Amino acid sequence: MKHISFLFVLLSAFFSAQKLQVVDAENGKPIANARIILSDQLVYTNEDGFASVSNDSKNFEISASGFKKEKFKNFNSVIKLKPAFKEIEEVKIIAVDIKKLFEDVFKNYHKRYYDEPSVYDVVMKQKFFDNKKLYFMAISEAKFWSKSNMYNFRDGFDKKYDDILQLQLNNVKYLKRNNTDSVFFAQTDEVNHDNMGIYFFNYELNRNIRNIKFHNSKYSGTLISEEDGEQFISFKIKTERGTNIEGNIKYNKADKVITFFEANYSMDDLPTEKKVSTDGREFNYKYGQATLTYDFYKKDGVYVPALSKFESDNYVMFYKDETHVKRSIREVVYNTFAKSDKKGLDPKVDFNKNIWLNIPVKDDKESTVLLSEEEQEFINKK
Repeated sequence: MKHISFLFVLLSAFFSAQKLQVVDAENGKPIANARIILSDQLVYTNEDGFASVSNDSKNFEISASGFKKEKFKNFNSVIKLKPAFKEIEEVKIIAVDIKKLFEDVFKNYHKRYYDEPSVYDVVMKQKFFDNKKLYFMAISEAKFWSKSNMYNFRDGFDKKYDDILQLQLNNVKYLKRNNTDSVFFAQTDEVNHDNMGIYFFNYELNRNIRNIKFHNSKYSGTLISEEDGEQFISFKIKTERGTNIEGNIKYNKADKVITFFEANYSMDDLPTEKKVSTDGREFNYKYGQATLTYDFYKKDGVYVPALSKFESDNYVMFYKDETHVKRSIREVVYNTFAKSDKKGLDPKVDFNKNIWLNIPVKDDKESTVLLSEEEQEFINKK
C-alpha cells in the first residue's frame, strides 16, 4: 500500500505540472515571452515557447507582442495566437506625437503605476556570451522588494541601492560558469546608472525623452492598430550623435498607461572608447545593439510590472590582440505582487558587488523553471 500511495503522489505531481506551448496560429512557430496570467500567478514562455502551467488551470489570459490577446477557459498543451493584423494594406497609418505621450506618462508616472512599497516573487535569469558561446548562466527564484517601483537618480548616484530595490535570492536553480582563459571580462569604476536603472521603466522613459530632446534629433510615432481601447504604436528616434532607436508600445487610452514597451537601440555608429578595468587592464570598447522590454498588467486596480528585460548584443572588447564580441541577457519575471512595508528584505543581496558571488545552489527537482534547448545543453556540459 505504501508503494501504491507513493506512486499516486508521483503521478499526481507529474500530471498537475504540465508544459504548455504557445505558437503562431499561422506558421506554428513557437512564441517566446508570451505572458500567461493565471489566477494566482503570472508566467512567461521560454525561448522555445514553453511555460510550466498546471493542467487544471482555468480562465487564464495569454498575450504576446504582435499577437491578439486571448482568454482560455481550460488547459491545452498547445495554444495558438493569431497575429494582430495580417496585411500592411489593412493598416491605417496615423501619426502619434511620441514626445508628448512619453512626457505625459513620465510626468504622471507615480499616479498611473503603483508607487508604494511592494514585494514580488520573481524568477531572475542572467546569461553572458563571448564570441557566440554561452559561458555563464544563473537562474534563481527570488524576492524582489521596491520602495516606489521607480528609479531614484540621486540614490543611484550615491550608490544607496537598498533605498531603491532589494533582492533576496531564495533558491538558485542553476548557476554555472564556464571558466576558460579565452573569455575576457572586465569591470570599471565608472558610475553606471544602467546597472540598477534598467530594472525600472521610468528610467527608460527618461532616457527616451532625453534622446528626443538632443540637438537635431528626429523622431516619429505611428498608430498601427487599436483594440479594446489599447493602441499599438511604433516609434523611431534618431540622434545626432549616432544612436538609432526603433520600438513599439501598447498604450491604454482610458488609463493613459503604457502597458508594454520594447525599444531596440543601434549604436554601431558611436565611437570606440578607451577604458581601464578595476585591475588596471586597458582595453577598447565598442557599442553594438541593445533591446529593453517592459510589460505591465492591472492587478487589484493598479498597474504593476510583469517583466523587465535587457539584452545587449555585438558589444566588442578589444584587449591586446584579442577581439571579444559580447552578448548578455538579464530578465526578471514578476510572478506575484503584494503590497509591502518600508522595511524591505532580510537577508538581501549586496548590489555593491556581483550578486552571484558565493551564492549556494539548491537543487530543487520540483522547479517550475523551464530551460530552452540551448540552456539545457549548457547545463549538461561537463
